[in-house]
Amino acid sequence: MTLRQLKAFLVVAQTLNFAEASKKMFMSQPAMSLAIKSLEESVGGQLLVRTTRAVSLTPEGKALYERGRRLVAEWDAMEEEMRQRFALERGLVSIAAMPSFAANQLPDIIARFRQRHPGINVQVNDVVAEETVELVRDGKVELGVTFRPEGLLEQDQFTPLCVDQFVAVLPPQHPASEYDSVSWQQLSGDEFIALQRPSMVRVKIEETLSAAGIPLDVAFDSHQLATVGRMVGAGLGVSVAPSLCRQQMLDAGARIVPLNNPVIESELGVLTKRSHELSAAGQAMFDVILHCFSARS
Repeated sequence: MTLRQLKAFLVVAQTLNFAEASKKMFMSQPAMSLAIKSLEESVGGQLLVRTTRAVSLTPEGKALYERGRRLVAEWDAMEEEMRQRFALERGLVSIAAMPSFAANQLPDIIARFRQRHPGINVQVNDVVAEETVELVRDGKVELGVTFRPEGLLEQDQFTPLCVDQFVAVLPPQHPASEYDSVSWQQLSGDEFIALQRPSMVRVKIEETLSAAGIPLDVAFDSHQLATVGRMVGAGLGVSVAPSLCRQQMLDAGARIVPLNNPVIESELGVLTKRSHELSAAGQAMFDVILHCFSARS
């Protein structure tokens, strides 16, 4: 049984007229008769009773008509859904992003994406960088936006977006809040507020300072960047964060000053699975992310 044979049978069963059914199917009457005969041979019995005056359904034909209508409707719906997905008229894209990106750059990116593709839903996983990597590797999300992971695997495809230079986050009344830049030594006398481990931001700071022989004494730590910003804004201490968080820290009442001696940099990019083809929606989101960052450079 083929789909074309089934559709031909359904039209004949609905019209009970071979000539009319042939026109609707854009088939000649001999071709229509052959399609019905082949279908009957396939299922093993007669489906239609044909006389010179009328066409009627056998009991088996009636059963196939009811079941066949549902099957063809489901097939047509599936075919239309696939067409819409490839045309980016509907679908779902899942993305994981570390909080510093998810809370700052990602909303604007999603807004641009939805302007182009309003029928596609976006599922966001706002998780730490390490979990972002795992979600991509486990195939639970298509895209992950994170700093370059240590020890990329053969299955990982990392597409760089930019190099982010960390900045000092200072209370408004801090003496260095109006400086052009500030060094770690100038921050050494202040209480330090850090993200909790295993945050990649925390690890990057600790590794850089350790290599420079500078001790890091953490007075407060928090799991959320927003909390760090509010604590700094309230004058509880100073912090260091990716420049991605600039606006978020300013909104929290803190001041941002470039950081030097040593400079901390980390490469931001999109992580995907090398062996997995992106869906049409996933590729579209990937393209929007790349476009947004290329427009800034």
